[in-house]
Amino acid sequence: MQKSFLIVLVIAILGAIALSQFATTLPAYIAFVAGVIITTLIFKLVPDSGKAQADDEQYVGPTMTLYVGNLPYRVHEGEVKVLFGEFGPVNSVRLVRDRKTGRRKGFGFVEMSEAGAQKAMVKLNDFNFQERTLKVREAKTQDSEAADRTGTDE
Repeated sequence: MQKSFLIVLVIAILGAIALSQFATTLPAYIAFVAGVIITTLIFKLVPDSGKAQADDEQYVGPTMTLYVGNLPYRVHEGEVKVLFGEFGPVNSVRLVRDRKTGRRKGFGFVEMSEAGAQKAMVKLNDFNFQERTLKVREAKTQDSEAADRTGTDE
């Protein structure tokens, strides 16, 4: 968002300079406003390509949920998403908090593409992240927990 604003501002200033050179009777402030309007229209009409658009979309292929343990207590969801995003599309990051205190408990779950999750498990298990050694495993589902309790395999 901030980057887009700066780009609009720079283009608007350059547009104002160009308009004031070609249309000498046009006041500079009107040229500036015209530049802002034109640039804003261009940004709205031309779809963003690349990362900004990819961040908003959910991955729709096969996914896997990973358990991530021994996380730093001050880490934020965005930092974890960036770390795991190096290995594949990340749909969600949930860091577990204590219900009474609201403090993070040092573990969480990352839902991401299955292929990316496999790579992330290999590369990030025992990885040193913000002075903590991460533990990354496939998260157990409620179905597998129920099977463990009954002693049956599905």
